[in-house]
Amino acid sequence: MKNTATIKENIDSQQLGDALSERYLSYAVSTIVSRALPDVRDGLKPVHRRILFSMLRQKLSPNAAFRKCATVVGDVLGHYHPHGDSSVYDAMVRLAQDFSVRYPLIDGQGNFGNIDGDPQAAYRYTESKMTDAAMMIMEGIDEDSVDMMPNFDGTTVEPTVMPGAFPNLLANGGMGIAVGMATNIPTHNVAEVCDALCLVVDKPESTTAQIMKKLVGPDFPTGGVLIDDFDTIVKNYDTGRGAFRIRAKYIVEELERGASQVVITEIPYGIVKSKLVEQIGEMIDSKKLPLVEDIVDESTTDVRIVITPKNRNVPIDKMMAHLFAMTDLEYKFNMNFNVIDTNGAPRVMPIGDVLRAFIAHQKRVLIRRTNWRLRNIAHRLEILGGLLVVYLNLDRVIEIIRNEDEPKPILMAEFDLTDIQVESILNTRLRSLRKLEEMEIKREDAELRAEQKQLQTLLADEELQREQLKAWFADIKKAYDKKSALGRRRTTWNAATEDIVVNPDDWVEKEPMTVILSEMGWIRAAKGHLDLDNLDMKFKDGDNLQTAFHAMSNDKINIFGASGKMFTISVADLPSARGFGESVRMMVDLSADENIVRAFVLDTSAKYLLVSRHGSGFIVAGENCLAQTKNGKQVMNVDDTNPATLCVPVTGDTVAISGSNDKLLVFRTDQIPEMSRGKGVILQKYNAERTYVLDVMFFNLANGFSWTTGRGTTKLDDITPWMANRASQGRTIPVGFPRSGKFNK
Repeated sequence: MKNTATIKENIDSQQLGDALSERYLSYAVSTIVSRALPDVRDGLKPVHRRILFSMLRQKLSPNAAFRKCATVVGDVLGHYHPHGDSSVYDAMVRLAQDFSVRYPLIDGQGNFGNIDGDPQAAYRYTESKMTDAAMMIMEGIDEDSVDMMPNFDGTTVEPTVMPGAFPNLLANGGMGIAVGMATNIPTHNVAEVCDALCLVVDKPESTTAQIMKKLVGPDFPTGGVLIDDFDTIVKNYDTGRGAFRIRAKYIVEELERGASQVVITEIPYGIVKSKLVEQIGEMIDSKKLPLVEDIVDESTTDVRIVITPKNRNVPIDKMMAHLFAMTDLEYKFNMNFNVIDTNGAPRVMPIGDVLRAFIAHQKRVLIRRTNWRLRNIAHRLEILGGLLVVYLNLDRVIEIIRNEDEPKPILMAEFDLTDIQVESILNTRLRSLRKLEEMEIKREDAELRAEQKQLQTLLADEELQREQLKAWFADIKKAYDKKSALGRRRTTWNAATEDIVVNPDDWVEKEPMTVILSEMGWIRAAKGHLDLDNLDMKFKDGDNLQTAFHAMSNDKINIFGASGKMFTISVADLPSARGFGESVRMMVDLSADENIVRAFVLDTSAKYLLVSRHGSGFIVAGENCLAQTKNGKQVMNVDDTNPATLCVPVTGDTVAISGSNDKLLVFRTDQIPEMSRGKGVILQKYNAERTYVLDVMFFNLANGFSWTTGRGTTKLDDITPWMANRASQGRTIPVGFPRSGKFNK
């Protein structure tokens, strides 16, 4: 009972919502700070920092031999990063991929994946060591340049941040998805970053426009062409957010007989090459790229994608403009400079703040490394003072050491030496004592005192500190000079590129087609203009012909549904008539229970009369019937009790309308309003709710009014009795009018 009472006393009463919020917030902060976002100072996430630190401790420098990645992964997991091995190895692999990072930090040997999206080999098969860039990131780490913190189990320490002057955040960029936020930083050219850093060192308040004249813009490892103008680039970097348009780079190769082909040599960053080729191939097969005949991937170590035009008359610039518009040969990179700032908080930083934060970090590193060196110099000078005493009194020192059981206090008392000096003397071998020379000791002492004075001056003079920072950046720029293979700019800037307007339909081969639509909504297209009265077409069981009409292969057809929506489909996209076709409901978002009112070849210069069941309607221009998406375009406002029932082209100055009330009304076409969308006005008035419109026909009054049945055409001599204004009921149908109420049946 006592234990139960103790347990009850330790129970904390808390609302479930508060408890969940508190714990989820802790998880979110951990994910943001400790996993997903890079640090503005070294551009590394914790896993990357731990990988490099582990490799440094294993002495895997650029000059060392390769070592199994399994060894590195195991050491990182055991000492620094208590997470899954796949997360560590995946991070290692990305640092070694020259198509993922601009300046690889790991030199990989073996299969580390490729630009086609093929996965890397298991870590037991691959080997690695660090690159020069990785060593630059960690330069000075053993000189008390940054704080060290205990690892997860307290058995060793790891750095909180890397000290090196290599601007890794901008050089290699980064991407990550945290809880409620993400980051996506492009890669840049190190030489240009160093120029921008030197500018900000001299002029800390430099504007984004001034900085971008040095930095230019992203420099992606896969190259490509940046086609944004300078103002757009400045705006993106000024806010830390924005998008860049990157296009593939291509050359034109001339072939025999005046033919040519396009060779893609560089693709946008982040695009998987195999999927890009597959995407273009599928679009060619589905006739969505009418200017392109074929695509072949001839890549080896370099990208070489060959695109063949449809024929020699196709303009290459228009073909490429269409490819850029339709495929991932042009890709939008969404930049988001969301990083962990110097205070450990995540925020989106403009480029000026990023550079200033990095410079401030390097200044702190410079001061800490300088103080560390001054402490070492002071220690060495103290030791040299003791060694000089030994040199001047070598025989007496040796005598004391040989004859005394406790020589340390005697030496300290007799020669006025410090504890450090005596420890150094006692730890020096006799052979070394014999080689001591007064000149050598004094020379080293003088050099150290000169360096000490220089470093003390450096600490006291901010101008000298700025010059030292610029010297560091100049050394890095020299190591990655733009004339070198690794340092050259890969992404070119072509802001003068103009968008070429291309209408693909202009390049579709024009040939006659016959469109067949069944009652169940299956659509297909047969080549040629077939005899519509004698179609020999098979349909699925229970299905029959609804309509068939002639078209051209570059036409667009419209499907008008009972919901009042217009759906547009290209004839070139219709399946062949060799089979049953394809359900139109799969091609557009037409509901399964919605009736198709009419399918027709869309003439954007024509006008159409739309009529609902209860006799309301309006005229709409053909250009307003063109739908741009599968969702269609709502043109007529209807409801379940009054659906759309007719779509008739306007072809005369007079309109005749018949209803199920056995009445005919004729009135002038100009009484019907033209609208782009709406419910319309009353065309024929019906007294009973169950009465509805049957048919509508346009004709020219001067030519007279007639209708057609199976027995021929009947012309009404005097149409005057049925002439009235719109919204009238009309008069009883004339003698001989079809019982169906249809004008042409």
